[in-house]
Formats: sequence, C-alpha cells, structure tokens
Amino acid sequence: MYGGLKIGVVVPAYCEQDHIAGVISTMPELVDLIVVVDDASPDQTGQIARDTADQRTEVIVHETNQGVGGAIITGHRRMIEAGLDVSVVMAGDGQMDPAHLPQLLDPIVNDGYGFTKANRFFSSTSFEGMPRHRVFGNMVLTILTKAASGYWNLVDPQNGYTACTVEVLRRLPLSKIHRRYDFENDILIWLNIADVRARDVNIPALYGSETSTMNLTRVAPRIAWTLLGGGWRRMWRKYILWSFSPIALLLLAGLILTVFGFAVGLWATIWSLTNGTSASTGTWLLGVAPAIVGIQFLVQGLVLDIQATPK
Repeated sequence: MYGGLKIGVVVPAYCEQDHIAGVISTMPELVDLIVVVDDASPDQTGQIARDTADQRTEVIVHETNQGVGGAIITGHRRMIEAGLDVSVVMAGDGQMDPAHLPQLLDPIVNDGYGFTKANRFFSSTSFEGMPRHRVFGNMVLTILTKAASGYWNLVDPQNGYTACTVEVLRRLPLSKIHRRYDFENDILIWLNIADVRARDVNIPALYGSETSTMNLTRVAPRIAWTLLGGGWRRMWRKYILWSFSPIALLLLAGLILTVFGFAVGLWATIWSLTNGTSASTGTWLLGVAPAIVGIQFLVQGLVLDIQATPK
C-alpha cells in the first residue's frame, strides 16, 4: 500500500521475454498486485512472467493480439475486479523506472488527482540522442493532443507510464477506448469528458536494448484520425450535448467563418491571376472580414477551453 491506498501495476507485454523478469523483480514493495498481460506473444513472455518468484504476480494471456491499449484495458479491468485503489501502467520493456513510482502516486494520494502520467521532456537535455524527425513529431503530436483532449497542461502524450484511480476507471467507457498505439491519446479525451483532474510528473525514461515495434507511417494517420474524431466527441459531449457553452459557439462559428473567408480569398486570388486584373474591393472584403472575425473567435474559444481544463 501507499498512503493508505492499494496499488496495482498493469504490465502490458508483447515479445518481452528478455525484459519481463527484470520488470517484475524490480517492482517496489508498495505494490500489492502485478498483472502481466501477455498480448498473444509468440515467444516465452507469459511463461517467464509466471516463473518469476513474486507471489504478487498474475499473468493473463490474450488468445489474439489486441494491441497495447487492449492489454492495458484488460489489466485495468482486473484491478477493478480485485478491489484495488490505483492502477499503474508500466511497460514490459523496462523503460519505466519503478524507483519513480512514488512521484507518480503522490499527486493522487496528497492532492486528489484522478490521473497522473510521466513526462520525459522536462528539461533542455531531454531530446538529446533523439532523431530530429522524432523531436518534431513529438512536438506536433503534443500540440494536437492538447487541442483534442483539452488537457492543455499535459506534455508527452505517448508516455504510457501512468497512474489512475480505480474510481475514475469505473467512470470511463473502457470498451470504447481505442486499443492500439492511439490508446494514450484517446484515454486522455475520455478523461477530460469525465472532468478528471490530470497532472504531468517529470520522470526520465530508461533506454536499453529494447526495440520499438511502432510503424510510424502506419500509426501516425491512425492517431491523427483518433484526435480529430475525439476532439469533436469532446466538444459535442462537454460543450453542446450536456451544457451548451459559448466555447462551442465560438469554435464552430470561428471555424466556419475562417474557412469561408480563406475560400473566398483563394477564389479571388485565382480569379485575379487568371484574368490579369484584381478582383473587386467588395470581393476581397468578403474574404478578409470573415477570416479575421473567424480567427478571433477561434482564439477566444481556445482561451476559454484552456481555462476549462480540469484543475
């Protein structure tokens, strides 16, 4: 236990026979239950986890591969059934340092947060050794996830080292959360819809001999689609369906006016170039005025959305 709360750790694992024993053996004593979810690994991941001498460990094996999100959801459901208070996620590749677990739990125990996650990028040296395209990708993904999820205070959205109270997990539609590499993004959106207070904790990652199985060319479009659909879902549920908010009005009107203004401006530009003479003043105003007003609406809507971040 930690701070009077029963702590469980979910370990999603796929082809981690070289690392899973180390993850289990270094688990702190404060952890009450360790649930290793073998996501249909073709190697000995599940058997090695069973053979590790730790009485707190349970191993669940998926018959078919469900993705990292599917494995985590299976583990979270087991924590709910077992009556734990907090469910932590630590990957089976050993990149998440268990020594920092108390830092992840303190905001939940002491400050009443419902969800905490690690942030690897908390200093000027955090990106050292990372390829430039990955640095750029992380920056873009962070901005898009902030906008879609409404958690403008969170960074490093793909970091899976998280802690969530079981009470919060009971409020989430676990069966609807995406189960592949977009799991971390989608769960943030659902957490915001549930108005859960969330916080980043500065924790470095441990890099060793593990290799990533993520295919960026395949995963990036999926995450982008998840963020687009999830952002609309959040707006619809929080700002329209449950309580019609000025935020929805500003964002929707701003988007319509901005698109209309730029469309008219583009048409006027093409017409002027094609005909060798400038479009009329009225035509240009019909493009410029809506675009300016629309951008102002969008900015104001984003400001209000930032202020509405669960605190």
